[in-house]
Amino acid sequence: MKNILENIIAIRYKYGISQEYMADALGIKQGSYSLIENGKRDLKYNMLLQIAIVLKLNVIDIITYPKKYVDADSLGISEGILDEKVTIQIELKKSKKDKVLAMIFNKQDCEIINS
Repeated sequence: MKNILENIIAIRYKYGISQEYMADALGIKQGSYSLIENGKRDLKYNMLLQIAIVLKLNVIDIITYPKKYVDADSLGISEGILDEKVTIQIELKKSKKDKVLAMIFNKQDCEIINS
């Protein structure tokens, strides 16, 4: 829970939003909002959802902040695809092939298939 509260504070600072503004938007007193941010009052999911709405974010983005959550389904990625092999075809001049492959794969896990 501490990380979520820290994330809320960081997001609020990032966007220059005061506790007073948050409290007003949530329909509570600034002192009550301060107690929530300081962990002295429980942050219930319903309040977290309201905070997310005020910040114009999804709850998951507050939880994962500063990273942004991306749903695999929205990318068209099916379950388990990250464990599957991927084939990439790149057309290069022969003189650049080894250098590019070394950059991409950091000289690890690289198999070259000649055509």
